[in-house]
Parts: sequence; C-alpha cells; structure tokens
Amino acid sequence: MMPKTDLDHVELYAKKLKEDNSLFMQQKKFIESQLKSSSSLFRNMFGKSDFKKKAREYIKNMSS
Repeated sequence: MMPKTDLDHVELYAKKLKEDNSLFMQQKKFIESQLKSSSSLFRNMFGKSDFKKKAREYIKNMSS
C-alpha cells in the first residue's frame, strides 16, 4: 500500500509499530532529543527569569 494521504501515513506507521515495537523507542528518543534541544535554545535566548515576558516581546518584535 502506497500512502496517499496523511491518514494513510498514520495508519501505515501504526501497522509498522505493531510489527516492530523498537520504532516506538526510536521515536521517543527523537522527540525527547528535540524537546531538550528546543528547551536549551529558548533558555539561552530568553534566560530563566521573565521567560514568558521576554518570549512575548520577541514574538511581538518578529511580527512587527
């Protein structure tokens, strides 16, 4: 089956995941790695204090 829609891709992934559970661990590691990287990036950009305020100011300036 060649996936044609986004839902087809989801169904195919779910079937593959049923067949090989190691895919779940790979996906989990990837997501955790991305989360850690994003967290580090934003912490470096905005610091720990007043994070929300600095992030909102940054977004506001980006859209201006």
